Amino acid sequence: MARQIETRDIPRIRELLQRVLGAEDYARLERLGGLTNRTYKTVLENGEIYVVRIPGEGTGDMICRADEKISTTLACSLGVDAPLLYFGDGGEKVSRYIPKAQTLCAAALQEPERIAQAAELLRRVHTCGKDTGVPFQVFSMAESYEGIIKNKGVPMYADYPEIKEAVAKIRKSLPEPSLVPCHNDPLCENWVQGADKLYLLDWEYAGMNDPMWDLADVSIEAGYTQEQDNRLLESYLQRKPTGEEQRRFLANKIYVDYLWTLWAKTRVPYDGQPMEDWAAERYTRLKGFLAEFGRLEAAVCR
Repeated sequence: MARQIETRDIPRIRELLQRVLGAEDYARLERLGGLTNRTYKTVLENGEIYVVRIPGEGTGDMICRADEKISTTLACSLGVDAPLLYFGDGGEKVSRYIPKAQTLCAAALQEPERIAQAAELLRRVHTCGKDTGVPFQVFSMAESYEGIIKNKGVPMYADYPEIKEAVAKIRKSLPEPSLVPCHNDPLCENWVQGADKLYLLDWEYAGMNDPMWDLADVSIEAGYTQEQDNRLLESYLQRKPTGEEQRRFLANKIYVDYLWTLWAKTRVPYDGQPMEDWAAERYTRLKGFLAEFGRLEAAVCR
């Protein structure tokens, strides 16, 4: 079912088309996916196709659009995102449409060839040698989200203090990682198969981070099995992972669900019960990963 077009967005879309492309109007408008932003496939009278993004309410509290622009520009220069035509100070964006674009689902990202393609794309970003100067500080962000949750009066889980302490203990047990440019939010919906290659879109949360975060996040979002995790790591590393790399991979699964649980809680005042349910799903899985990490540590100590 097609997603509903927000009538309030139409004047903004028309203004962007005029400013960026010199187009008087669109011929056809179709709303695409997205958790918080509203994104539209926009067909002009001459048949040219573009994508216009309207930022969602409340996103300015959590996203620095200047930082996003830096990361998006890098991704475009590496050929992993669609060509960017305009990026406004408020997060409005106009991009070229990817020909024959197919937004991927979990099942598509589980295909062996796609796992290898995703690993290669992430490796290209991670090894580009650039320092964007854009931080992605997981635990500082978590504290910021906690403040938003408290200020918005969103109820938090009774056992959250214990879970937070367990996550912090794992962090202290691992060496500080080398930081590289990362996407940090590789939802299935952000992966698009074009006519020519695979793309990774929406660099809102991109920044310098442990590369294992991106791999762990892909695994979670696509629902990978242990065998698929192994394929992802081996495709990315181009060899079998060491025990320490497997430990970091699992630790980053924990960090991913920890941070995005809090993020989802900050969105509850705007998006309601669906975001509350999404947070609960993340939180339950986080506890499972913590238990798995405990078993792994116990096995190593034997």
